[in-house]
Amino acid sequence: MNQRKGIAERETLETSIKCEISLEGEGTLRGGLSSIGFFDHMLALLARHGGFDLTVEARGDKEVDFHHTVEDTGLCLGQAFLKALGKKEGIARYASLALPMDEALVLCAVDISGRPGLYYDVGFPTGKIGEFDSELVEVFWKAFAVSAGITAHIRLLAGTNSHHIAEAVFKGMARVLKEAAGIEGRGVPSTKGVI
Repeated sequence: MNQRKGIAERETLETSIKCEISLEGEGTLRGGLSSIGFFDHMLALLARHGGFDLTVEARGDKEVDFHHTVEDTGLCLGQAFLKALGKKEGIARYASLALPMDEALVLCAVDISGRPGLYYDVGFPTGKIGEFDSELVEVFWKAFAVSAGITAHIRLLAGTNSHHIAEAVFKGMARVLKEAAGIEGRGVPSTKGVI
């Protein structure tokens, strides 16, 4: 099977983002990253637990806050993921998982549906994780889901530590994206013939 790869770039007055993803990778994260420590940690988890090779170069107006950089990275990475899927022939399409991270337990489910949407119910006990705003976890995954054309559900089932909750979200989403994008059959998994 050919290596499935996607590249996307996004240039605005607020950010300059370039993302590359290889779906059959070794779980590595490369590049200049975002210079947002906690966010780069989450991207490393996404690469490792998804088995993706990611390259991320993200520059943004971090003197304002991290919102634009995180959101535009989500948009760009979602576009790269969609390109890597190609015609979506043979993919599993669906996956779900309840992922534990110490006391935290997060349910993640995806449908590579072509009908983008994020259905998110994750409350963080703190507004920040270090310097990172907890609400940016939702911002990232909403941007990713919309640009990747996926339906994603993320729900907190248990948890009291914001760092653990965020890790469970990114690890869980990594694993379900890997499974849903995995090749298991022939043809497009839809009675419509397209996704």
